[in-house]
Amino acid sequence: MSDASTVPLSVLDLSPITQGSTIPQAFNRSRELAIQAEKLGYYRYWMAEHHNMTGIGSAATSVLLGYIAGATSTIRVGAGGVMLPNHAPLVIAEQFGTLESLYPGRIDLGLGRAPGTDQATAQALRRSKSGGADRFPDDVVELQSYFDDAQPHHQVKAVPGQGLQVPIWLLGSSLYSAQLAAKLGLPFAYASHFSPDMLLQALSLYRENFKPSAALAKPYAMVCINVIAADTTREAKFMFTSLQQQFIHLLRGMPGPLPRPVEDISSVVAHHEIYSADHTLSLSVVGDKDKVRTGLQNLLQETQADELMINGQIYDHHARMHSFKIISEVGPELTK
Repeated sequence: MSDASTVPLSVLDLSPITQGSTIPQAFNRSRELAIQAEKLGYYRYWMAEHHNMTGIGSAATSVLLGYIAGATSTIRVGAGGVMLPNHAPLVIAEQFGTLESLYPGRIDLGLGRAPGTDQATAQALRRSKSGGADRFPDDVVELQSYFDDAQPHHQVKAVPGQGLQVPIWLLGSSLYSAQLAAKLGLPFAYASHFSPDMLLQALSLYRENFKPSAALAKPYAMVCINVIAADTTREAKFMFTSLQQQFIHLLRGMPGPLPRPVEDISSVVAHHEIYSADHTLSLSVVGDKDKVRTGLQNLLQETQADELMINGQIYDHHARMHSFKIISEVGPELTK
């Protein structure tokens, strides 16, 4: 990880499928963004597991990560995250052991305990009806063991995976994973891009209860945030309406492709829906370069985050690429 004097910027990519586009186009755009992110100095490039979401293309996360890692050469590539209760830990160890074998020293494995989907789809994923999330702590420890050096008493080995020490992160949008990450001595990433309310409490809980481990000597916290940057704040706010609409559609139980931006969000959704979406997205930074610089600096001062991960759900691909370029330009100016 980077030293304490710097605040790395990283990318979260959901491989957005926009209205009127195709899934292959979404994958190609993710590849193009990853290549640019590496050139611009972003530290890592993560993708997230979601299912039955017609606006998100990263369901088969490990497969898509191989595509991204193969198109780049230095940026760290990983899951942000794999929803572990959907899977047998051994299978995930084999998948990420394969990635680490192909791209050594570049692979991260972030783990979440939510299904990343609706209940019907969770059952279709063969999740236990009794609640696979209840086994999450044990599953994390089991997964860690598959990446450790092989022991004579281990009857089951991850091949590939054993001995590769793939870095494991815990991801959270509440207090649960913060506590578990502290207990296990693992790095922690908080999803403030869709769950702002418990951010500071989760970070405090993590740092105060952290127990050093073989994986990590001191706490390391990353905060994920939505950032929409453009040459003008007016343009950025226009682009932001795509994300607002997407969250409102999700609240309606009608997830779909990332919508086209609109000049007036109140012309396409109800006022109470805008209120709900704006609360969910309240930590988002939207504006020109100066506003982005101020917003990110304020977030760092408040959270003392060791790293910021940027999610940029923008309908127009070129505008999205430009947004990440603007963000990278203010990155070197950010201090804790």
